[in-house]
Amino acid sequence: MTTGSVTVLVGTTKGAFLLSGGDGRQGWAVRGPFCGGWPINHVIGDASTGTLWAGGGGEWHGAGVWCSKDDGETWHLTKLTKGSMDEWAANDPDFAAMIDWKDEPVPFGDDFSQIWSLGHAHGTLYAGTKPANLLKSTDAGKTWEHVRSLNEHPSAESWTPGAAGLVLHTIVCDPKKPEKMWIGISAAGVFATEDGGKSWERRNRLSNAEACEGHDHPAAPRDGEIGHCVHNMMLAPASGDLLYQQNHHGVWRSADGGRSWDDITQGLPSTFGFPVCVHPRDPDTLWTLPLNGDSTGRYPPDGAAAVWRSRDGGKTWQDMRVGLPQEACFFTVLRQAMARDQRGPAGVYFGTNSGSVFASLDEGESWQEIARHLPTILSVEVLDRQGTA
Repeated sequence: MTTGSVTVLVGTTKGAFLLSGGDGRQGWAVRGPFCGGWPINHVIGDASTGTLWAGGGGEWHGAGVWCSKDDGETWHLTKLTKGSMDEWAANDPDFAAMIDWKDEPVPFGDDFSQIWSLGHAHGTLYAGTKPANLLKSTDAGKTWEHVRSLNEHPSAESWTPGAAGLVLHTIVCDPKKPEKMWIGISAAGVFATEDGGKSWERRNRLSNAEACEGHDHPAAPRDGEIGHCVHNMMLAPASGDLLYQQNHHGVWRSADGGRSWDDITQGLPSTFGFPVCVHPRDPDTLWTLPLNGDSTGRYPPDGAAAVWRSRDGGKTWQDMRVGLPQEACFFTVLRQAMARDQRGPAGVYFGTNSGSVFASLDEGESWQEIARHLPTILSVEVLDRQGTA
């Protein structure tokens, strides 16, 4: 049988938190905040070693990546850019002493203000920034370099910021082929490499151009493309090139690695939402959490929460509500705030901007609140350290 611990990794506006549910995914215990109270946009872990990384920062702190190799007991910061705090400390010895500030060089000056996303595969750690750049590290985050082939892409001058700015927020690595990777930038769309990052192709083409008729929203599909404001994207495991994405105007499916996209929004209560999540073994099972619209509140339609599940690759959808608030529910679930574990049945988890984490241990049939009153939740991932007994 499957054994080993399940830990939900939570990034918030006031640090990282770890929710430990053990082998049975019960009795959830909350630890944190970690990472010096920094805003943490994304926390990920390596199941083979237990190493954790947390990326974040902002105008005050600058950007950086924190690392823990002892299950969150201690964390080490690799600071990548400077923030306003550094300027204050450089000019105020008392303030510098109070925060134990050291005038140490940073590798990227003030090139970007935040780490927005992290990805790890095949011995390489990746980071996406705001403004949009892709970085990589081959020594577990100690040193970093630009992926210039993407950052200096011929289309870069045309990239347009979304409402949150120009951010590289999604990094999708192929678990079997290290030369393949996809990234999402708001609002520049999907980019893919199949040669280990030597070159990148922009992949936003509609499979059926007629699908864009009748939409007047600026983020809607048009001109043969799906719209560049991608919100989140995930590769279906063991599927080759099957991708799903939630963008600013619908949920989309690509069977060819993003070369063309099909609209699978029909049956959902709205076109707007942030996260999408795919089953760890079944490529046709996915979950999303629609919100009522970008300019009408960004909360569950009718103030009643539901995770919508498809078992047939988006042809049909079912709303899963048991255990979720059905009255006066006005939370938002952000783009990186839904994840699943590797168990059978799969556990699905999401966090809200009101500080709650919900979990389903039966693939969405029922839900329970496993943490509450956390700071605004920016990301949710799962570290599933499996074994057998």
